[in-house]
Amino acid sequence: MSERSNSEVKSCDSAWSVFLIFLRLGLTSFGGPIAHLGYFREALVSRRQWLSERSYAELVALCQVLPGPASSQVGIGLGLSRAGFAGAVAAWAGFTLPSAIMLILLAQGISAWGGAAPGGLLHGLKIVAVAVVAQAVWGMARSLCTDVARVTIALCATCAALVWPTALGQTSVIVCSALAGWVLFKSTPPPAAEKLPFSVSRKTGLIALTVFFALLLGLPLLAQVWPSQVLAMVNAFYNAGSLVFGGGHVVLPLLQSATVPNGWVSNDTFLAGYGLAQAVPGPLFTFAAFLGASMTVQPSGWVGATVCILAIFTPSFLLVVGVLPFWQTLRHSARSQAAMGGVNASVVGLLLAALYHPVWTSAIATPSDFAFALTALVALMFWKMPPWLVVLGCGLFGWLLTAMQTSG
Repeated sequence: MSERSNSEVKSCDSAWSVFLIFLRLGLTSFGGPIAHLGYFREALVSRRQWLSERSYAELVALCQVLPGPASSQVGIGLGLSRAGFAGAVAAWAGFTLPSAIMLILLAQGISAWGGAAPGGLLHGLKIVAVAVVAQAVWGMARSLCTDVARVTIALCATCAALVWPTALGQTSVIVCSALAGWVLFKSTPPPAAEKLPFSVSRKTGLIALTVFFALLLGLPLLAQVWPSQVLAMVNAFYNAGSLVFGGGHVVLPLLQSATVPNGWVSNDTFLAGYGLAQAVPGPLFTFAAFLGASMTVQPSGWVGATVCILAIFTPSFLLVVGVLPFWQTLRHSARSQAAMGGVNASVVGLLLAALYHPVWTSAIATPSDFAFALTALVALMFWKMPPWLVVLGCGLFGWLLTAMQTSG
């Protein structure tokens, strides 16, 4: 039996070391995507010098204009730079598995409790989701809606999403907003930057982009031609992963419209899971694992979670690999930058619509609920408390409040 070559051994060892480094990050990275990027920079750029500061800034810029979870995509890119495609998979797995496993276990716990689950606990988790989404809307609006045109696009997106609350409606809003930005905005491309040190050929990039669009267009057709719950789930979560611009919170309306109206999960379970997703480290997209494990249809549990988590993250791999070889050209296209301005404004509107329905309408029923949500928002925005602590406090407070009302 022939031995592996030195390069193969080195590649394998590098991928394993990448996995261990990102596993540590996945266990400790609280605070959302901006915080994740800070953790990556400190651990991999400053300390280990995998990339230069300028190259890391370019990688972050690339992932911020792509749909999908920016921090996970930056992690994929970092793994790719260190150990090739095996390193990209290792980085994603290490960063994603901790929060995915935690959320699957929590979902199974909620399913097992059933009616025994403290009602106040779940209500508290729904209320904290109001505060989290409101914070995201405010922060994104301040940075992405900076003039009258962008505010108008955001307003139109909000109205359209409320009137046409389907995945197709939200996709149409994003496309129309890109066209509006392409026409309305004059973007000045950034100055020349350092070329990214990734050995991905244009041929490989074209193959990845072809597969991405083939799945995006083909999965809905396959789901209609061969009706299958697995195909329906893959289609819904792949589309969500393909069309989310502006950060993990924007996945909320896409996943809600795909899962709750179809009866795959209840709205209460959906919002409770979204609240729990704030309390675990790692990427918010692992909320898909909670939903897959909570399905009232089969597959559910660990199988359903695996299907959903792979489906929602597959576009990230394909887009990072597909766009990398063409990034320098795209980066300096004024029209591309203008279209992205329209898209970014529209995602603020989509998230604002989601803040009203289903988040607000499902959680805020009394003045005490509003006071509860307002306190959580202040804790996040002004007291600068960590999200996991706010989630834990809201869940416990909701449980105690309900217990007091019941006993009284």
